[in-house]
Amino acid sequence: MAPHADRTSGGPDGSDGPGPEGTLRPTPPVVVGAWALVGLVIGLLVRPVAERLGSTAPLVTWAQPLALLLVAAILAVTARATWRSVHVHRERLEPHQAVNRLVLARACALVGALAGAGYLGYALSWLGAEADLAPERMLRSGVASLGGALTVVAALLLERACRVRSDERG
Repeated sequence: MAPHADRTSGGPDGSDGPGPEGTLRPTPPVVVGAWALVGLVIGLLVRPVAERLGSTAPLVTWAQPLALLLVAAILAVTARATWRSVHVHRERLEPHQAVNRLVLARACALVGALAGAGYLGYALSWLGAEADLAPERMLRSGVASLGGALTVVAALLLERACRVRSDERG
């Protein structure tokens, strides 16, 4: 991935040429997977650790899944708008806009994987539990896990929307 060079501002030496151009690689799937694995382990441990400490396992309200779904929706809308601007209308993003969107996309992909898998682990920790609120915790954690997964997908789509081929940079 490469942010666009700003051809109108000139190069670093004051010439009319483009400024230095950097490239960023897409977020590696192994990194997203590692964050998800860490989240899953943490999610699986929350209930047993809380019980061992004599505390009550955390409640999952509807605020958590809705927040993740909202983040996913915002990222999806941003990804679509960016894709249309860059690839359909052939508009150029300012370098700082491209970098900001790439950083946002990468951060949301990693945090979405961590949170989504964490909620999945928490939901799985309630399987077979006899607690009164176990089904409710499993449902809400499952929806939050879906929100985390959708956040990852939308973030990776935003990252892809910022991508330009070398023949499009001209």
